[in-house]
Amino acid sequence: MAKKHTRNAVEILRNRYVKNDPKRKASVATERMNAEIARLLYTMRTEAGLTQQQLAELVGTTQSVISRLEDSDYDGHSLNMLNRIAEALHKKLSVVMS
Repeated sequence: MAKKHTRNAVEILRNRYVKNDPKRKASVATERMNAEIARLLYTMRTEAGLTQQQLAELVGTTQSVISRLEDSDYDGHSLNMLNRIAEALHKKLSVVMS
């Protein structure tokens, strides 16, 4: 049977760099989660019409902390801080493990 070729860039990169390596798969999953959290925080903040400084004041932290949390490369998210932000934005934090 002929080898199936793909033009999907994500699939090509996954096949080349991740394959079935459990450590690399875990790393990709962690990076996806960090990016999703950062995007969610940014979206919720901007939809609320708040600057990073304004949200920081509501949460009781600094603007630089909010900036870091909205950075997809940041991996120090704490449930406590995420819950404080959710409360400040009148949202409910939920965690799902699958």
